Amino acid sequence: MNITLTNSIAWLVLLGAGLLEVVWSISMKASEGYTRLPYTSLTIVAAGLSFWLLGLSLKVLPVGTAYAVWTGIGAVGTVLVGIFFFKEPADFWRVFFIFTLIASIIGLKVVSH
Repeated sequence: MNITLTNSIAWLVLLGAGLLEVVWSISMKASEGYTRLPYTSLTIVAAGLSFWLLGLSLKVLPVGTAYAVWTGIGAVGTVLVGIFFFKEPADFWRVFFIFTLIASIIGLKVVSH
């Protein structure tokens, strides 16, 4: 299947890939060491889709930028889910570095051609 993407669509595809990274990382935790089949299945499906979408975005976007944005979305999203749903700490430095990651992701988007 040959899929052609515009630059704008490639960024949306990459956003979807990053959000699916959050899904698979959280479902991996919920699988309790891959002992809960529904969460284990969700982890595998979400990871596969995330990698597939990342690969599609790489048809248009620079690999270094796309990979950094993908992992950044996953990291920020996973930390935020941890804070809001799993009551993980939200001290000053943790929040500061989350914002630093977000600023870096935006910066990479802005400087990419």
